[in-house]
Amino acid sequence: MQAIAGPIGLILDVVFFVMIVHIIMSWLINFQILNLRQPIVAQIWDGLNRLLEPIYQPIRRMLPNTGALDLAPLVAFIALISLRDYILPTMLCGGRPLGFCG
Repeated sequence: MQAIAGPIGLILDVVFFVMIVHIIMSWLINFQILNLRQPIVAQIWDGLNRLLEPIYQPIRRMLPNTGALDLAPLVAFIALISLRDYILPTMLCGGRPLGFCG
């Protein structure tokens, strides 16, 4: 199971940190600390949105419309943490963390 658990754990960790960067960057943009008129900020923001939109879009279709408040990143983040820390270790490693299957 180590051959499966290792790459899955790595992918989930990368997605976790990309989501953290996206969430923090959205706060900085909303509080006008970062400005989307700066080319590098706009490119990073566009890239993060393109990476995460396939994850957020199905969640947005299931959630009720809350206006300007987008709950899809929160739901995706909680689902990712649950998957990474509880569901997959139980399925693949007998409850041990994904990096310590054996």
